[in-house]
Amino acid sequence: MVENNQDNMIQFVDVEKYYGHFHALKNINLTIKRGETVVLIGPSGSGKSTLIRAINGLEPIQEGHLIVNGYDLHDPKTDINKIRKRVGMVFQHFNLYNNKSVIENVMLAPRIVSHIPEEENEKYALELLDRVGLKDKAGSMPSMLSGGQKQRVAIARSLAMKPSALLFDEPTSALDPEMIGDVLRIIQNIAKDSDMTSLIVTHEMNFAQNVANRVIFMADGEVLEDSKTSDFFKKPKSVRAQQFVDQVQNN
Repeated sequence: MVENNQDNMIQFVDVEKYYGHFHALKNINLTIKRGETVVLIGPSGSGKSTLIRAINGLEPIQEGHLIVNGYDLHDPKTDINKIRKRVGMVFQHFNLYNNKSVIENVMLAPRIVSHIPEEENEKYALELLDRVGLKDKAGSMPSMLSGGQKQRVAIARSLAMKPSALLFDEPTSALDPEMIGDVLRIIQNIAKDSDMTSLIVTHEMNFAQNVANRVIFMADGEVLEDSKTSDFFKKPKSVRAQQFVDQVQNN
């Protein structure tokens, strides 16, 4: 029996995920409270992206319970579109509509899903673009933007639905090094200036230390550590985590 605690935004209970015979997520038990900012780190192929995509229903689980905002995603009666209204996602590769302007990309979901009046929708979209430093690009097409600018538009688009939680799947991995800082600053400001729950997959260790309440370390489909940020970076509990931190910080 899964306890329905209103303080919990996301809860994994005995979750298992397979791709054929490959065991991608192994007995995941995690609880993320409302308003927390949690960073998910670990080597490539450890299951981080699979875990975060499962929260938005993009990767179905095979066993266990995944409770998001009070709804069990493994229950066939759950309407996944209701979950996605309240849980935004920022992908590695932006996923903007290239045939629509910047502001149209931001306005599209509130218009179609929430039926927000156009004047109100446009006003809020401009506020969000201003928040990510791109109000002057509202009429531009995505092809006219740099990678960092596209990712900032993607963040504004995710905020347009006023989500309770925002998921970031390695949001800087596709960016040139000089563009990473701007995007990380935007994410950090969002995490600090709102009561929204944030779960961020990243390899940026300095950013993780500055933004997160907690660090979750994964390897080989398992959660090996779940610690306060200061505790984790002071001394990881597992040898595997220590090796990973040393390797990333020395590169």
